[in-house]
Amino acid sequence: MTIAELTLPIFVLLIIATIGLAKARGGGYDNARPRDPAFYQEAFRARALAAHQNGWEALPLFAPGVILAEMRHAPQVTLNALAVAFVLLRAAYVGMYLADKPSARSLVWLCAFAVNLAIFFMPWWAVG
Repeated sequence: MTIAELTLPIFVLLIIATIGLAKARGGGYDNARPRDPAFYQEAFRARALAAHQNGWEALPLFAPGVILAEMRHAPQVTLNALAVAFVLLRAAYVGMYLADKPSARSLVWLCAFAVNLAIFFMPWWAVG
């Protein structure tokens, strides 16, 4: 298994951990009503939920991008570096979201999206 492939479950765990932070903070979480909108009205929890949802939105481009690059034999060292960079940028994105730093968060999101696009199109531009 390659480093790039290992970033796929790591990214999913990051997404899950993000919502876990909201559920662990300050009590009041009711596992019988895990999607109760009232629980997510507090600002930190609302930001954690938004970051969590955005993580799921990013996964459908990231996972196939990594898989396609692997299948098309893109340069492994570059792919590994880009996949790790994506996950690190997404972790920073979550941190900026939770810290309520919207401008920094948007910049980090843009960088992560650019890395994600690079991974997805890597088999095309790395032909050689």
